[in-house]
Amino acid sequence: MSIIAESDITLLIQNSKKFRISNKEFLITGGAGFLGSWLCEILLAKNAKVYCVDNLSSGRAENIKHLRTNKSFIFKKIDITKKSLNLKPDYIFHLASRPSPDDYLKNPLKTINVNTDGTKQILELARRADSKLLFTSTSEVYGEATVFPTPESYFGNVNPSGPRSCYDESKRLCESLSMAYYRTYGLDMRIVRLFNTYGPRLRGDGNYGRALSRFILQSVNHKNLTIWGRGKQTRSFCYITDMIDGLLRSLFMKTTKGEIFNLGNPKETRIIDLAKMIIKLTNSKSKITYLPLPENDPLRRLPNINKAKKLLSFYPKTKLEDGLSKTIQWNLENNYRSL
Repeated sequence: MSIIAESDITLLIQNSKKFRISNKEFLITGGAGFLGSWLCEILLAKNAKVYCVDNLSSGRAENIKHLRTNKSFIFKKIDITKKSLNLKPDYIFHLASRPSPDDYLKNPLKTINVNTDGTKQILELARRADSKLLFTSTSEVYGEATVFPTPESYFGNVNPSGPRSCYDESKRLCESLSMAYYRTYGLDMRIVRLFNTYGPRLRGDGNYGRALSRFILQSVNHKNLTIWGRGKQTRSFCYITDMIDGLLRSLFMKTTKGEIFNLGNPKETRIIDLAKMIIKLTNSKSKITYLPLPENDPLRRLPNINKAKKLLSFYPKTKLEDGLSKTIQWNLENNYRSL
């Protein structure tokens, strides 16, 4: 484990003392991915038993390599759309998905399948095992939002047949499926809509890279940073420790059953400003190249997190520059220089 990740894990352990995690069994789908691997690590550090499930289509075996020697960690390379799981976990974090736009635009059918069929499988498992479930949805369910900051009560403005709909609309269906299980069976579930999370282990390579991680990879290699459009579109970037804290709070705190929460940083950043900040922090010689804006790419993302503040006491604390510095250092420590 890198020094950066180790210090962040220590912070998360301290902040999660009030949650009863020790000796509980957890299933984490997409457990070798960015968010999933962090959850695996913090839960193991809290003496839980963790079943990590991932087909490694976008997750990385390297993310969980250091956990494999822990007897409380069980990794299963499984496609949840094709094989049911014979487990009875106390808790489930359902993260399995293909969240990178470049990836899901190239794999629309697989994206729809893992979101819909995969989620149905996990909902059924949770129902049979009487597990407490957290489903990770996305800010993409809002589409091209017209209300800012965007609250959970906003129904969305999504193109149902556009190229991004394979991800956007299938996630919306997953929310509908989850709420149907809650209303029909009383399933102890909650939905979190995640806004742009970043930090160590976020992929920047190939089809899996998103703007922030791709910029870092390009910048440390002194390559031109590629921006879609003119960079005036905005996103709200939340550092990994803040997001993991929000996920833990969403699952363990009382009165969250059947609720939907926005989790993210309520500070808006223009993509062009993000790119310039990364170039400065990496002391790079990189320039900026502008490419055509993809169809239906949202121009703004800004969450209203008042509900999460009120019910979860969720307050993101990490400043963007500080989080970027950690993420850049981790990339350099782990030799993530190849494009």
